[in-house]
Amino acid sequence: MPTHYDVIIIGSGAGGGTLFHALAPTGKRILLLERGEYVPREKDNWSTKAVNLDGKYNTKEVWRDREGNDLHPHTNYWVGGNTKFYGAALFRLRREDFGEIKHHGGVSPAWPISYQDMEPYYTRAEQLYQVHGERGVDPTDPPAGSPYPHPPVSHELRIQQLADDLARLGLRPFHVPLGIMLDEKDPVRSRCIRCETCDGHPCLVSAKSDAQVVCVDPALAHPNVTLLTGAYVRRLETTPSGRAVTGVIVERGGATEAYSADMVVVSAGAINSAALLLRSANDRHPRGLANGSDVVGRHYMGHVNSILMAISKCPNPTVFQKTLAVNDFYFGSPEWAFPMGHISFVGKLDGQTLKAGAPAIAPGWTLDLMGRHSLDFWLTSEDLPDPDNRVTLDRNGDIALSYAPNNEEGHQRLIDKLKGLM
Repeated sequence: MPTHYDVIIIGSGAGGGTLFHALAPTGKRILLLERGEYVPREKDNWSTKAVNLDGKYNTKEVWRDREGNDLHPHTNYWVGGNTKFYGAALFRLRREDFGEIKHHGGVSPAWPISYQDMEPYYTRAEQLYQVHGERGVDPTDPPAGSPYPHPPVSHELRIQQLADDLARLGLRPFHVPLGIMLDEKDPVRSRCIRCETCDGHPCLVSAKSDAQVVCVDPALAHPNVTLLTGAYVRRLETTPSGRAVTGVIVERGGATEAYSADMVVVSAGAINSAALLLRSANDRHPRGLANGSDVVGRHYMGHVNSILMAISKCPNPTVFQKTLAVNDFYFGSPEWAFPMGHISFVGKLDGQTLKAGAPAIAPGWTLDLMGRHSLDFWLTSEDLPDPDNRVTLDRNGDIALSYAPNNEEGHQRLIDKLKGLM
């Protein structure tokens, strides 16, 4: 196979996979490098024990935390990246998110681009990822140039009851925008079957709009593109002046291979992209590529997240639970002038999933009972950029992640709001 390309893309997830799809029709010679393989299609795709308790598809790679202790990252190296396991929720950032926002814990700085700059690309992405949703119901919805390409995913009975209850309390619940291949008017032919193992699981029937299904595989129909799996990019090499990347050094199948391109795109996720640039240090770039500012790897952010279970005497027989969201407190409330965050659902929890985070002595029947009666909420709030929250490399060249949560007061108030509503 050739070793020089017009474009090399490193990483096949949401960013790299989507770019691969966009560039494939141009006729340019494009090489997509993915360190993982295809997720095997097997019954364990739908097993909560295999996925959540055993971590079958998680990387076995070990990082280091800020104290130097082992850190087992909950991440996945497969074609399609982490989109193979995401819950298919595809929100736009709010228009205000692109500007400076004052939080209780500090300031979230403005982006160098605006929402208006991004809006046409959001529209294209929603079409590509087949998003179901409804405009104008979410009170924080930014302006959009077109409707969602598909109608919102309907609530099951227990979730609809909750939506009605929240509306009676004066809130404005709405349908989560979801990237799934669902046709509720023709369920017999619908690829998506509304199973209980969408969120956090690979989709056995390829009905979730992940980067492999909607981007990488269709792009491979073009003769000018190539995908290499099992291709771990060790480092990038530059010209003697250090002003251009000339080589991509790949470890694959026990051998070392070298490729080059007129353009190299690093799209390996926030942590691994930074690690690759740091690993590529040379005499012209002693702190890593593109790191004259010493910012590469710094200001790592991961949100402030919680899962809350509301357990009721009333059973919750919902199968596909992740359809409802509340953004009434996204930017604050009358009694709190700072952003709190977003409330929605995770996929329906069961005893096996709960066992993954429960004390070892917790009896299984108790966890099963809790799962049958719970509403399982996902709460997420913004953390703030901190230069000490960063990705570095240890003395062996392995990833070290130093992270301390911040801006947690708004998130705690969001938790209190949800508890009060329940």
